[in-house]
Amino acid sequence: MDNNPVKITHYRWAGQWGPFKIKIPCGECGLTKSIIQDVVENELADIPIKIIELDWLSNWWKPIFSGGWHAPIVMVENKVVNQGTALNKGLLIQAVIEAHVKYTSIEGNHLFGKNTCPFCQRAKKILEDKGIEFTYHEVVKSPKDLYEMIARVKPIIGSKKTLTVPQIWLDGKYIGGCDDLEKHFGLEQQ
Repeated sequence: MDNNPVKITHYRWAGQWGPFKIKIPCGECGLTKSIIQDVVENELADIPIKIIELDWLSNWWKPIFSGGWHAPIVMVENKVVNQGTALNKGLLIQAVIEAHVKYTSIEGNHLFGKNTCPFCQRAKKILEDKGIEFTYHEVVKSPKDLYEMIARVKPIIGSKKTLTVPQIWLDGKYIGGCDDLEKHFGLEQQ
């Protein structure tokens, strides 16, 4: 895996431009900073991240070219993911994972699914019966796992195709869903 850090830039309502000076950031900017720190330390702890905090008034022209004009502005890899209000942490998680997936490949055996899905249960049983150890990712309970699955699968299947669960990788190779797993092992149902 590559260790390229994903860059999160936070422009807060503070700084100086000409005669205008703001010393104390707005409350939403402070809240946004706390949300970024919490998400990075918890939901995204295993992803290398570089956080840059800038005063918007001193740097107002930098985010403009990407569509950011109203602090607080949060950008991931120079793409605006939130502005003008306190940060939506789901948007941050999704944007960071999408950027991270571009730098990394999936390794090992993985099954992304949901606990109530009969196809997911069938795929888990096939892998267990074959003695294959795998990491199970519960996409309903874990936004991180959901966004990783989407970011990894959509480029393979295309943006117009419906994404279903399970989604399976064996030895880092994309297999597909439960039917694809059965075909992979020659277990097609008659």
